[in-house]
Amino acid sequence: MGRRGFVVGIAGVWTAAGARTAFGDVSTDAGSPRDFDVKDFTVEGDRQLSNRFVLCVPTHLTKDQKVPLLVALHGLGETTDARTGAYAFLEHYGLADAYERCRRPPVVRTLAKDDYFSEALLAELNEDLRAAPFQGIAIACPYMPNVNRAPQPSQMFDRYASWIVDVVIPRARREAPVYTDAAHTSIDGVSLGGYTGIEVFLRKPDVFGAWGCVQGAFGAARVAGYADRLAAVYQKSPRDFHLETSKGDPYHDVTLSLADALIQRGVPNSLLVYPGPHDQPWLRESGIIGMLRWHDARLR
Repeated sequence: MGRRGFVVGIAGVWTAAGARTAFGDVSTDAGSPRDFDVKDFTVEGDRQLSNRFVLCVPTHLTKDQKVPLLVALHGLGETTDARTGAYAFLEHYGLADAYERCRRPPVVRTLAKDDYFSEALLAELNEDLRAAPFQGIAIACPYMPNVNRAPQPSQMFDRYASWIVDVVIPRARREAPVYTDAAHTSIDGVSLGGYTGIEVFLRKPDVFGAWGCVQGAFGAARVAGYADRLAAVYQKSPRDFHLETSKGDPYHDVTLSLADALIQRGVPNSLLVYPGPHDQPWLRESGIIGMLRWHDARLR
C-alpha cells in the first residue's frame, strides 16, 4: 500500500468519506527508550494553565535527517498535575513501545485475551510497514489542564493555543531535528486531548498541516459546527485530518458523524476504527500505533 493509500485506505479507514521527575529548564532521562531521548522542559507559561512538556527526540536518524513534529495531548485522567500529564503518553499510553513496534515490524498482539486490532487490520498494518517502513517523528507531549473546570473555556483555549504555538513548538524545533514548516507540524490528542486539540487547531490553523483525534471526547452537538469550521480551513488551504476510534468507544458514533459531515462538505479525512473499549490498554495495544503510523505516513 502506498503512502497516501495508508492514510486513506487501511481497513476500517475511508477517505471521501525511569524518567526524571525534578523540575528544571530541561532534564534528559538517562534511561530513555532506545528509539528516542526524552527531554523534560519547564518553560515560560502560566502555572495555572501549563508550563511543562516532554519531548521525544528520535535517536535513530541519519546525519542531517529531519522528521515531522507531532504535538500530542493527553486525556482527562492525567490532568491532575503537570508531571502526570506531561508523561501520560510515555507512562500510561505506551508511546515508547508503540514507536518501537512500528519501527520493528511485524506488529503482533500483546494481549492474551483481547484482540484490539482484528486479523485484517493487523495484516494490513504489517503489509504497509513492510512496503514503506516507519521513518520516525518527534513528539512533544505538553501538560494540558482540565478544560471542563475552566470558568471561561473559550478564553482558556485561547491562552493554551497561544502557549502551544508560541512556546512549545518553537522550543521543540530548537531541540529536535524537525522540519519547521506547517506541513510537517501536526496536533493530535486522546479523549479530552482530542477535544482540546481541535480547539487549538481551529485557533491556529496556519501553524499545523494536520489535526487528529483518538477517541475524541466531544458531543454530537458540536459535530456540525466543527465540520463547518474545519471545512473553512480546508477550503482556504488543504489540511490532513485523522479520526480514530474503537467499537466500544462512547464517542464512536460522534467520530463517525464528524467524518461523514466532513465528507458532505467536500473534506477528505482518514477514519480508523479498531475493536476495543475506551481505556488505556486499548491505547497501549493499538490506539497509539494507529496515531503514530498515520502521522508518520501522511507526508511520505
